[in-house]
Amino acid sequence: MGLLDALILGLIQGLTEFLPISSSAHLRIAGEFLPAATDPGATFTAITQIGTELAVLVYFAKDIGRILQGWFRSLGKDRAWWSQASAEDRSHARMGWLIIVGTLPIVVVGYTAQDYIRGAFRSLWLVATVLIVFGLILAVADWWGRKTRDLTALTVPHGVLYGVAQTLALIPGVSRSGATIAMGRTLGYDRVSATRYSFLLAIPAVFGSGFYELNTALTRPELAGPFSLLEITAATIVAFGVALAVIAWLMRYIATRSFMPFVIYRVALGTALLIALGTGFIDPL
Repeated sequence: MGLLDALILGLIQGLTEFLPISSSAHLRIAGEFLPAATDPGATFTAITQIGTELAVLVYFAKDIGRILQGWFRSLGKDRAWWSQASAEDRSHARMGWLIIVGTLPIVVVGYTAQDYIRGAFRSLWLVATVLIVFGLILAVADWWGRKTRDLTALTVPHGVLYGVAQTLALIPGVSRSGATIAMGRTLGYDRVSATRYSFLLAIPAVFGSGFYELNTALTRPELAGPFSLLEITAATIVAFGVALAVIAWLMRYIATRSFMPFVIYRVALGTALLIALGTGFIDPL
């Protein structure tokens, strides 16, 4: 693979990372149709996600700044601080702690399941199946969720459940945003709140994974996949610019519309992939 292939995949990463359609699945599938017809690899995916997550930092910069400020103010404080602090400080501090709580499951699973993440989880049979299954789960959750809660109602148990949903995104095809938004809708959060927390929750997990894989690319290049670090860097820059535009569009879109178009797309893509695999048009591994 070369620079042009990396740039194409960076574009795909930016377009799909925050839509509930799984960027890792799209990278995995797209790799089969590029000239080298090979899997871009978990390292490429994780590092380019640094670019898309930088877009989250830019778009939600004010929110993130307030959360960090409130969280740092809460460090080492007793119950008296929580009772005397302003409602705004308490809200931002709580969100900081809930992001940490929600991140713990994927840290544990991501660290202990590396062999699966680099191997079995990347089978296209599995990718096709979870595209369809989790698309239908998102449809049910979006339709039947109570839709009344905002992020002021977020609790520690709900943060943990969001975190458990996020771990499922280690399987290409599930979609980090799709799984966490579906969980949020199941718990009764409105679309904007479910999506906002999904984006914020992804920040430590994605940066942690991205920099872990960046270290892997630097120290163990044999595990870095078919791209050079320069090519991955170029793809990451493209992913950042595209993702920033996608976030702005998606936050406007979900304010008034459902996730059903994404569900239909997931089911169609998963079905087409199953047909391609079943007919031998592409190799599952």
